[in-house]
Amino acid sequence: MNASFQGDSVRVWHRAHIGIAVALEEGLITPVLRDCQAKSLSQIAVESRDLAERTRARKLKAHELSGATFSISNLGMFDVAEFSAIINPPEGAILAVGSVRRVPVADGDEVTVGRRMMLTISCDHRVMDGAMGARFLQTVKRYLEEPLRLLV
Repeated sequence: MNASFQGDSVRVWHRAHIGIAVALEEGLITPVLRDCQAKSLSQIAVESRDLAERTRARKLKAHELSGATFSISNLGMFDVAEFSAIINPPEGAILAVGSVRRVPVADGDEVTVGRRMMLTISCDHRVMDGAMGARFLQTVKRYLEEPLRLLV
């Protein structure tokens, strides 16, 4: 997933620089959280929150606005259940995150109320096919359903 199409070839990146889409009145800005592969989940949470706050306050540095290798766009706060995000070239993919919804869930013969969130991945098919995107979503789903796996 951490790859892009450049010139006439695919480049695989070893450092994960994640673009975090932030909505402003004048449009969307995607600042970059660098070297995510070397950070803990709590570090990523703290730094992405800080990056979003500094984006809204217009206090970003120029280098924080470029170099993403993958992006995430979350419209859940606008109560958007699902959407398809547009890839930011030259990135190879972007993850779209919808709102968390309470829905009926079958549990054997019982129906309970569960929480569901839609994730959609858009992939540049010059870089990866839909099967690779589907495997990525399966992995994300597994971690969301069993977060303790992140600690192993």
